[in-house]
Amino acid sequence: MDGMLAGLASKLVDWSARIVGVLLALLVALLIARWLQRATERVMERRGVDTTLRGFVGAMVRYTVLTVAIVSCLGVFGIQTTSIAAVLGSAGLAMGLAFQGTLSNFASGVMLLVFRPFKVDDVIQVSGTVGKVTRIDLFTTDLVTGDNRKIIVPNKNVFGNTIENMTALDTRRVDVEIGVDYGGDIDVTRDTLEAAAREVELVHDDPAPHAVLTGLGASSVDWSLRCWCNTADYWAVRESLIRAAKKALDEKQLGIPFPQVDVHLDNQALSALAKK
Repeated sequence: MDGMLAGLASKLVDWSARIVGVLLALLVALLIARWLQRATERVMERRGVDTTLRGFVGAMVRYTVLTVAIVSCLGVFGIQTTSIAAVLGSAGLAMGLAFQGTLSNFASGVMLLVFRPFKVDDVIQVSGTVGKVTRIDLFTTDLVTGDNRKIIVPNKNVFGNTIENMTALDTRRVDVEIGVDYGGDIDVTRDTLEAAAREVELVHDDPAPHAVLTGLGASSVDWSLRCWCNTADYWAVRESLIRAAKKALDEKQLGIPFPQVDVHLDNQALSALAKK
């Protein structure tokens, strides 16, 4: 009996020591995990990494340290960590299959935050939508259109498609297509259009405005009036350019035609109809 009590006491002491040791180890692991999370976020902040990505990476570092610590502590109590790893792997595979769409959005969100093809306040065109970026999350990207509609696009549809960033560069070319009457002189038309473009206040002098003859249409001689401006002034310059071109062509009496149809009547057919 005394031997049994002595063995039980020995086991209690042993397990107590193990429990205390595990608790201390978990406490140290928690402190290390928090320190590594903050250190990681500080380093990424100094390098200008996006806030959302900083938080995500910091949390991943923290939970990775805690997971390793917990699995290691389970081995102290004789639990086979290889079995736990197998179960976690199977569970991870099942969750991956169940949430493959969500994980795809998540992975695309991480790629967007890492490669940064656009940033908040940029105007982009993606998935058939044009709008200003207001928020970039790990799962979705929020856009606001020109008529103040909020569009939420899944990140897999953003990263997996062609992205047109309209405000990434400081300058942009404005193209205005104009049709002029066939009776107008080509050289006079070119000089008139280019002079009108130079009078627009926000148009850049270098590169200089240029009128390009693009084709001979069914009803008009087709021109493309091209000039450069600051990206922020694009729509104002476009409207002013159309107005200036119209007024200049009117002053030079160069007509802007509209589609016309010529109808030819057969005399014999008219005579036959008259007899009826």
